[in-house]
Amino acid sequence: MTDTFDTLVVGAGLTGLAAAAQLSRLGYSVAVVERHPRVGMETSTHNSGVLHAGLYYPAGSLKAALCVEGLWLLYDFCRTHDVPHERCGKLVVARYDAELPLLESLCARARANGAQAVTIVDERFVKTREPHVAAHAALWSPDTGRVDASALVNALLQEAETHGAAVARRSQPIGATSSADGFTVTMERETVVARTVVNTAGLYADEVSACFGGEPYRIYPCRGEYAKVRRSRQHLVNGLVYPLPHPSGHGLGVHLTRTTDGDLLLGPTIRYQDRKDDYEDDRLPLEEFAESGRLLLPSLTDEDVSYGGSGIRAKLHPPEESFADFMIRRDRQQPRLIHAAGIDSPGLTSCLAIATRLAALVRETLD
Repeated sequence: MTDTFDTLVVGAGLTGLAAAAQLSRLGYSVAVVERHPRVGMETSTHNSGVLHAGLYYPAGSLKAALCVEGLWLLYDFCRTHDVPHERCGKLVVARYDAELPLLESLCARARANGAQAVTIVDERFVKTREPHVAAHAALWSPDTGRVDASALVNALLQEAETHGAAVARRSQPIGATSSADGFTVTMERETVVARTVVNTAGLYADEVSACFGGEPYRIYPCRGEYAKVRRSRQHLVNGLVYPLPHPSGHGLGVHLTRTTDGDLLLGPTIRYQDRKDDYEDDRLPLEEFAESGRLLLPSLTDEDVSYGGSGIRAKLHPPEESFADFMIRRDRQQPRLIHAAGIDSPGLTSCLAIATRLAALVRETLD
């Protein structure tokens, strides 16, 4: 027998699970397939766990709009579902007087994006919150927060299953045929019929698009590595401390993150690579982590850091370009295939807002 669903969601990370929860709440029949033995094993849980306020992204972009919208949706969701989180605030540090124009430009961009609470603060303000951090001035974002990303994944999974979504692990599409009414999708152990397909496959979204006869595009894997500050030195930072964004536009700079469970992370770095599953080869020397960390935390020593985890961002632009927006739309060749691709930062913060957009696209397609 072949099961029939209104929507097949490919990929059970934060975006896919949020979409499945939203669609199933609306009464659609939903199946989710995940290639790994557990949900959320890739980018969703290999990150800093920061809830962004919308400081960095170009005005009018999906990243700017959905980050600001998604932040408050996520705070509400975390409170309702007892997901460990905290609206702890963040400092973006200018170390010299010459960096003040960059700080002012960032402040103006943040306010234009809807992050109205940001302010520029002086060294005295920084010292009251982060006495060990070196700063001439900083941008203070009181609405930025942190979340336990693994707990968030599990809460979204429970929400989706509670509303009737079927979630299959160790399962992925290996072939599909399309018709005017949808897709017949062949998995390794079964076949399903789906009236719509939502592609939330992260690092493999380009391959899923090809599997369904969708338009060609490329996902560029970009690795970010973390170091961990030893426990006896974790008191040096209380919250979230960032440098000014990287001049290349590729990242927010190596920053200091105090996680919800008390660990102090230094990272992530940023490096494009060929493989989508290479988390460990050729790790950055710990001395380079410590050197980057001392720009914010002068008392940090080489002996204070050890290797932490790493994650791989799913980017839609090559290294010679500085920005690509989220892709959230119907496929141009297969209108019943809907993409959420290139969901790098601020994808975690935006996941519920992205899910709302995806649900609207499914509803328009089916109704």
